[in-house]
Amino acid sequence: MKYSEQSKKHALKARFMAVEEWVMDHNKIVMPLVLIVCVLITVLVAVNANHRKIKEKEAEEAAIPVSAEDSVPEAEQEAESVPVYELEENTHPEVNKVFRTYYDAQAQGDIETISSLNAYLDDIDTIRVQELSKYIDSYPVLNVYTKPGLEENTYVAYVYSETLFADVEKALPGMQTYYIGQDESGNYFINDGTYNVEVWDYIKAVTLQDDVVDLNNKVVVEYNEMLAEDEELNEYIAYLKEKINEDVGEILAQVERPEEEASATEAEDDTQTAQASATDSQEAAVTVIKTVRATDVVNIRSSDSEEADKLDKAQIGQEFTLLEEKGNGWSKVRYNDRDAYIKSDYLEVVSEQSESVEQASAAEPSNDTQQEAPASSSSEASSGKVRVVESVKVRKSASTDAESLGTAYAGDELELLMKQADGWTRVKYNGQTAYVKSDYVE
Repeated sequence: MKYSEQSKKHALKARFMAVEEWVMDHNKIVMPLVLIVCVLITVLVAVNANHRKIKEKEAEEAAIPVSAEDSVPEAEQEAESVPVYELEENTHPEVNKVFRTYYDAQAQGDIETISSLNAYLDDIDTIRVQELSKYIDSYPVLNVYTKPGLEENTYVAYVYSETLFADVEKALPGMQTYYIGQDESGNYFINDGTYNVEVWDYIKAVTLQDDVVDLNNKVVVEYNEMLAEDEELNEYIAYLKEKINEDVGEILAQVERPEEEASATEAEDDTQTAQASATDSQEAAVTVIKTVRATDVVNIRSSDSEEADKLDKAQIGQEFTLLEEKGNGWSKVRYNDRDAYIKSDYLEVVSEQSESVEQASAAEPSNDTQQEAPASSSSEASSGKVRVVESVKVRKSASTDAESLGTAYAGDELELLMKQADGWTRVKYNGQTAYVKSDYVE
C-alpha cells in the first residue's frame, strides 16, 4: 500500500517536470496565450460588473413612483387603496329602521319626518317629494346593503327598493346610494349634504368594487326588463317623470309670480274663459333650467342607448345641465360642450331656475271686441272626440292641483267638450265633466 502511494507521487512529479520543461522550451508560444486568457478574464469581470450595476439601477428606479403619464388612473388608485369589505345585506337593524321610516315618509309626503332624518333637503327637493308622494302607494320591499364608512358607526348604504305606484299593479325596482352616520346622541341620520372630498372619494372607490357593481347591474337589468316587457308601465313611468318635472316647475313659477296672479281662479263658464285668455296671452312663459347630479358611478354615452359609444364615466356628485328627460329612461345633458346621455335613474335634480320670456300677442282686442267675439277666439267649443297621445291624468278642474279622477292612456278616446285657451281641454270622462292637459290629446 505504501509502495503504491509513493509510486503515484513519483509519477505526478515526473509529469509536472515534463510539463515545466515543455513550457520552458515553448515559452514564445505559451506566454502570449497566457496574456490573452488574462485579458479575456478581465473583460468578462468588467462586463459582469457593469451588468450588475444596470440591474441595481433598474431596481432603484422600480422603487421610485412612476410619472403621472404612466400612473394608474386616479379612480383606480383610490379603489385599490380602500379596503374591500364584504357587502352585507340587512345586517344592521337600526340602519334598516331609519331607511324604512325615511321611505315611508316619502310615500306619505311627510316632510317633517324626512327633515328629521335628512336635514339637508332643499326647497326644490321638498316640492319634488311632496308631488311624487301623490303617485306613490308604498315601498313594499326595502333591502339595505352596507359597507363600513370612514369612521366608526358610519356606512355607505345601497338601498334597494320596490316602488308601488297608485293604479299600477307591479312594483318597480330601483337603488339609491347614501352615506349614513350617527349624531352626538347616537341616532343614525342620512348624511346627504355634508360630504367632504374625502367622503366623496371613499364612496366612489367603494362603489367601484366588484360586489357593488354586480348588485347595481342586477338592479338595472331588472328595471329595464320590466319596462321592456310592460309597455303600459313604461309609458306610465315616462309620463310620471315628465309630470313631476312639470308640476315642480309650475310651483316654482307660481312662487315667483305676483300674489294676485297666483290667486287667480279658473274660469267656470265660456265668458270667463274668454276673458282669462286675454290675460293668459300676456303672461310670461316660464322655462325651467335644471341642474342634475349623478347619484352613482354611471356611463356617459353619445346617444340614448346602452350600445352607444361611451364618452366617460360620471362620478357620484358630478353635476350637469339637464337638456331633456326622455321617455325611454335616458336624460340628455350638457357634457364638455356637447350633448350626451345618462340613465335618468342615476340622476337627481339639485337646482332649478325659472326664466321668464314675455309672450307678445299679435293684437290686443278692445273690451267690446272680447265680449262680442265668439267663444272660438279664446276657446274652441266643439263636439266629437279627442285621442290621448300620451298618458295623462284626468282632473276634476283645470288645474294640476285638482283632484285626479283617473289616468287616460295613449290611444284612449275622450268625448270633447271644449279646447280652452289656457292649455286645458274639457272632456267627458266616466259620465262627468273633466279636464286634461291639451298637450297630451289631439
